[in-house]
Amino acid sequence: MFSGEYEYKIDSKGRVSIPPKFRSQFADGIVLNKGVDGCIDAYPLPAWNEATNQFQSLPIVRNEKSRRMSRILFSSAFNLELDEQGRIMLPPALRQHAAIKDTLVITGVSNYLEIWSKESWNKEQALIKKETWQIFESAEPHK
Repeated sequence: MFSGEYEYKIDSKGRVSIPPKFRSQFADGIVLNKGVDGCIDAYPLPAWNEATNQFQSLPIVRNEKSRRMSRILFSSAFNLELDEQGRIMLPPALRQHAAIKDTLVITGVSNYLEIWSKESWNKEQALIKKETWQIFESAEPHK
């Protein structure tokens, strides 16, 4: 399980370290993809394979929306391996998507990581802080 918040700097070659406590979970590889909230999602390869298998087993009608959903999931997915220092190279397209230039934040989100620009993460944190009670209230079971 992934949790916590970790701040890193991207190096001149576009590489970033994965937090040491999580590296073993990416021994088989890491899949990066465009996150829907303007971040980069990072999945251990087995978790990505499980998610894509579930997606592909859905009885999806081959319509415009399902084709677009497939494009969203697969066209921006990058299958990578950590180097000897536990770093990954963030592809330029994903760095651009997440507006990552220098400082970034890696957050644990249960079964995957999110990689945010520092600025975008600060905005997300402010929004979360403002809406925390509504978020938890809406998650309560209805009586």
